[in-house]
Amino acid sequence: MQNNITLLQNRRILLGITGSIACYKAVDLASKLTQAGALIDVIMTRAAQQFVTPLTFQAVTGRATYTDMWQTDSGGALPTHIAHVGLAEGADLLAVIPATAHTIARLAHGFANDLLSVTALAARCPLLIAPAMDGAMYSHPAVQGNLEILRSRGAWIIEPEEGRFASGLVGKGRLPETPTLIGAIRRALGARGALAGRRVVVTAGGTREPLDPVRYLTNRSSGKQGYALAQAAVDAGAAVTLITAARGLPVPYGADAVPVETAAEMHDSVLQHVATADALLMAAAVADFRPQAAAPNKIKKSELDQDAPTIQLERTADILAAVKDRRAQTGFPRVTVGFAAESQELLTYARDKITRKGVDLLVANDISAADAGFDVDTNRVIILNMDGEAETLPLASKAVVSEAILERVAKLLEGR
Repeated sequence: MQNNITLLQNRRILLGITGSIACYKAVDLASKLTQAGALIDVIMTRAAQQFVTPLTFQAVTGRATYTDMWQTDSGGALPTHIAHVGLAEGADLLAVIPATAHTIARLAHGFANDLLSVTALAARCPLLIAPAMDGAMYSHPAVQGNLEILRSRGAWIIEPEEGRFASGLVGKGRLPETPTLIGAIRRALGARGALAGRRVVVTAGGTREPLDPVRYLTNRSSGKQGYALAQAAVDAGAAVTLITAARGLPVPYGADAVPVETAAEMHDSVLQHVATADALLMAAAVADFRPQAAAPNKIKKSELDQDAPTIQLERTADILAAVKDRRAQTGFPRVTVGFAAESQELLTYARDKITRKGVDLLVANDISAADAGFDVDTNRVIILNMDGEAETLPLASKAVVSEAILERVAKLLEGR
């Protein structure tokens, strides 16, 4: 995970810690959020302090840890009798992680008998809750009813995971790991972003065209740029569908992943999902050619008359051309972004492609560059618009490049 996250820069997050053994994960969460640029104010219940000391959170956040309505463990950073007001004022998010059944009940029914519950009543920011408890407790109708009350008020709920508990039992109730928690926090913070209410489709990865049951033709695309685009769209508040041929990359929290293998599968999936989409970002490296026919069995050396087989190729369907035709008929997607990965004459090929494909923006990059080609975390791109105007972005992380692209998509969508 990247250290600096644009969405989290100087965002003030109230992190409520309650008495669950999963508190140890909250320490890592507080540390990672701080490293990413957020300002973390920790509020601990009395039970939470039985698992982790307030000093631990103060050490990883560099800020006060609050444990009581009448005093703080950091020398009184806020007036004690109105600490809940000072903490709630200007907060961007209240995240209760982990949240016990007891705390969930108090939040649902408006109890105000400790600093965390009083602050929750005073806060006007979004509320995010990550339940963590034994599986039988989590599935109990009382707990589920309280969670439903909180959902009805607009609270974000992070679904717990299945796994083994400290009791030795197995069930649903485990607190997710830090990357998932941060993903949920990003989704909650970005919900009112520039793409709120928009539907965005992103494609990623290199397709695989089968040669026989063992082998396939593919390319060197890792899918990292496409996944970064999906995360940037989630951060901007969009409902995101990620159509992916990539393998082994974590799907951004909140994005709906649609796995595909071949160019034909990606073609059909894209046309299905752009039917009502506001934007399509076609970052996938789709194969231009595929074997005319895949062998039903593994091709073996002993069965060959010559040293190597002759493979007849045929063209794959042009997905952007199909999208262009669909868009002319229906108006969807409202904005289309194409990508061009070239090894020579970058601008020449890019300008030709933006005309032929009918896209609103085209993002071109030189794949021969060691720091901006396939399977690296940085990129150096040129963004062209329909008028042929080109803007060169300096070398940056693929996350930063994605944010720049999504900013332009949001502007194009204004008024459409």
